[in-house]
Amino acid sequence: MIKHKVAIKAVPQFFVVKLFALACLLCLSAGSFANSETDDLFDELKAEFAKKASYDSQKEGRIKELKTALGRTSPVNAKSRFDICNKIYEEYRSYQYDSAYTYVNKLLSISRELNDKSKEDLSRMKMGFILLSSGMFKETFDSMRGIDVRDLDQNAKVEYYSMMMRAYYDLANYNNDHHYAPAYTAKANEYIDSAIALSQNGSYDNVYLTGYKKYKNGSVDSAISIFTGLLDPKKLSEHQYAIVASTLSNVYQNTPQKDKSIELLTRATISDIRSSTKETIALFWLAEILYKKGDIKNAYVALEHALDDAEFYGARQRKIQIGTLLPVVASEKLNYIEREERFFVIFLSAVTVLASLIVVVTIMLFRQNKKLKIKEKIIDDKNHQLEKANMRLLEGTKIKEDYIGYFFNVISGYIVQLERIKRSLDTKLSIKKYDDIQILANGINIKKERETLFYTFDHVFIKIFPNFIEEFNSLFKKEDQIWPKETEVLTTDLRIFALMRMGITDTEAIAKILEYSEKTIYVYKMRIKAKALIHGDEFDNRIMAIKAVDLEK
Repeated sequence: MIKHKVAIKAVPQFFVVKLFALACLLCLSAGSFANSETDDLFDELKAEFAKKASYDSQKEGRIKELKTALGRTSPVNAKSRFDICNKIYEEYRSYQYDSAYTYVNKLLSISRELNDKSKEDLSRMKMGFILLSSGMFKETFDSMRGIDVRDLDQNAKVEYYSMMMRAYYDLANYNNDHHYAPAYTAKANEYIDSAIALSQNGSYDNVYLTGYKKYKNGSVDSAISIFTGLLDPKKLSEHQYAIVASTLSNVYQNTPQKDKSIELLTRATISDIRSSTKETIALFWLAEILYKKGDIKNAYVALEHALDDAEFYGARQRKIQIGTLLPVVASEKLNYIEREERFFVIFLSAVTVLASLIVVVTIMLFRQNKKLKIKEKIIDDKNHQLEKANMRLLEGTKIKEDYIGYFFNVISGYIVQLERIKRSLDTKLSIKKYDDIQILANGINIKKERETLFYTFDHVFIKIFPNFIEEFNSLFKKEDQIWPKETEVLTTDLRIFALMRMGITDTEAIAKILEYSEKTIYVYKMRIKAKALIHGDEFDNRIMAIKAVDLEK
């Protein structure tokens, strides 16, 4: 089969792709400018910021229940009132300074009412904790000075030495000079040694204080190992986890792995939020590190929440620290926003230009594609015509091959017969038997020969077009259909249209083959076509559309 293939030139769409790629690159650039590298790490923390009110509400609910229980307790039952006030204090101690201060005074009053020195000393330690958390160093030492450590139980002694350690370390850090700070650090080291010695081996206090001492004495690797082993959220409370994580972050600040500090402080802050701890340094430290790394946006968010917590708790020292850094970060944030706005103006202008170019190119491509579709339609039509022509060529070849073979044999038979007749005539003429010649001529049956010819044509035709009779009759109503008798292959009517299907459409040629007059053939055709379900040229087209066998193979 002949094929007609056409190659259509591809539209240079790479230009549009480049434009889109450039636009996407600008979007990515804008995204990287507008979002710092810590945004992914900050997502979880931001989600927890949104839940602060819920966590605080849970704590307030617990406090309310305790206050209700305290109100129902008899005034004469001092021991029960002390226990409930102690629980309320524990809820307030890292949550709100003023309320904690109120209830620690109640603890002192009840302990004196009970005339219990150990409870009074314990209450003084609790007072010392909130005073230290608020940044009141002198008041802290005044409160702790009246405590007789010898009368405390072992756990209370560990708490006492741990608090004194923290007070001197914080004071040394606050002074940060070469005169007083070393002396405060030395005192802190003495207290931490006492706390470690009294704490139970393997306990949280023992492990934490051991690691903290290693850190303060410069044994960074040992401190990291100890704190990493201790940092297990399944074994620690949220508050303990926050303390260990923030301390470990400080250790990493003295190593090349400073980036780990951000993750640890973020985790510490999350735990502080979940435990409603407002007396916290982790968030402030996180803000400082983010600011130093140039992440102004997240540093500002952290500072805002740190300031909220400090004001809520009443931590004077923390508010001073935050108040010193916040204006600087706020100023940087304004500069950042201005730079970001300028960039986005440039970016949007570039995108607008690119969008305009893309629209123009798209219109051009649309028009070009429309032209290509028209050309493709023309090519498809031509290919369809060629396919039809190929089918006709294949069909003609098939007909020629089969009919040439059959009629070659028939003609060969006639030649042999003529040769035999010629020899007989020559013999009879030579011996002058003229009467025998007449007998020989009479022996030739022209009608029978014509019937043989039709018989051969019919069989060869049906072999080539085995569905001809069925498809021909599908063009007529059932009562008008033409079916051969059992002794026939084709009727005269069918034979006329069989010759047409073979390509013999001339009425005169059909008349000669069938030995009829042209008028008779014309009448036959008109009478049959008049009964058909379709008329005119459509009928002839349907006859010509009847397929020969095996043309697709």
